[in-house]
Amino acid sequence: MPARLEGKKAIVTGGAQGIGRGCALELAREGADLLINDFGRGEQLQSVVEEIRGLGREAAFVEGDAFDRGDCENLVTHAVETMGRIDIVVSNPALNSRAPFLDYDPEAFDKVIKATLYGGFHLSQLAARHMVERGGGGKIVFISSMHARTPISNSVAYNTGKKGLLNMAFTIANELTDHRINVNVIEPGWIDTPGEHDAFGTTALEKVAGELPWKRMGTPRDIGRAVVFLSSADADYITGATLPVDGGQWLGPAKE
Repeated sequence: MPARLEGKKAIVTGGAQGIGRGCALELAREGADLLINDFGRGEQLQSVVEEIRGLGREAAFVEGDAFDRGDCENLVTHAVETMGRIDIVVSNPALNSRAPFLDYDPEAFDKVIKATLYGGFHLSQLAARHMVERGGGGKIVFISSMHARTPISNSVAYNTGKKGLLNMAFTIANELTDHRINVNVIEPGWIDTPGEHDAFGTTALEKVAGELPWKRMGTPRDIGRAVVFLSSADADYITGATLPVDGGQWLGPAKE
């Protein structure tokens, strides 16, 4: 079958590892050329670029802070200059700080909210302005979390930010319908990423995996495949939607 994204040009933030890397590689497998971004992970970004080129697609990276307006402007400008246009945006900025609510540091709360909302706002607005100006529509996919659906303890800022991200995305989707720019949200469940191993430890994650309904953790590729679908013509009549990719985790514990 022909690649679903042949000739499309995409930006992926947080693309050096984990979910962002999985999204970038799946987009490339389906024919997209990419500009990927992350902060302070130049060697990892270069490695992902080489993997993408190995799949026969064009790729480059721009280091920068996706939470910062100026760095987002630089990213979008570089994408247009090097790729000619932007068809797909995957907004995947990530920052979390876990602590009980009664002990939660106000500065940490500010940082997590800013990371979750500001990065998504800046990148999507700048890219959408380009899409509107050139015409022809586009696809914007926000990576949220099951935390938007389930108020998991010790994550007050992350839960709040991800819930806010949903309403921001839906507002953007509503305003961009006339321009045929599809705006959707993916809610990953527990995904097997380096960050999760750092936070919880491999032994704990192995235990968690067996307790999930699908009897395994999700993978970055699972999220990448969902991003490909929402970025393709197959999803042209889908906008303002939320797609949980969690193996049924929101349904509750695995059945005995």
